[in-house]
Amino acid sequence: MVKTNAMRMLDKAKIEYRTKEYEVDENDLSGSHAADMMGVDHGSVFKTLVLKGEKMGYLVCCIPVDAELDLKKTARAAGDKKVEMIHMKDLLAVTGYIRGGCSPIGMKKQFPTFVEESAVLYDEIAISAGLRGQQILISPQTLVTFIRGKFASLTFEQFT
Repeated sequence: MVKTNAMRMLDKAKIEYRTKEYEVDENDLSGSHAADMMGVDHGSVFKTLVLKGEKMGYLVCCIPVDAELDLKKTARAAGDKKVEMIHMKDLLAVTGYIRGGCSPIGMKKQFPTFVEESAVLYDEIAISAGLRGQQILISPQTLVTFIRGKFASLTFEQFT
């Protein structure tokens, strides 16, 4: 296992976490695939999305892998009028991470970060470790405190 920058930051802060690896399929970089490969509840695996607000600039959202981001709720949570996803081609330049390996920990700059409030239903959630095929399992509250984030309602309601 490779020690990522996100892991080194957590280690330096003496924050407890676990890691989990899975085999990467370059044809399926989805979080759902990662959850399946790790054999964990999809609701506990969070993908990291990067957006840009009209007033706020860049912001980060962590939502369950099977959920769909509600841009209106996200804008409201961020105190902005409108937010939109950044273009995939801009992800590396803005965050220092690539698609499928974007972590809310250790981006080039500390952006305002929002974590879907359903995270509190789990003792630990999985987020990218900053490298495809590696996940950090961490307490949602510990994550939000460390990244100076906020819990918010960010997704469309899930009906099963």
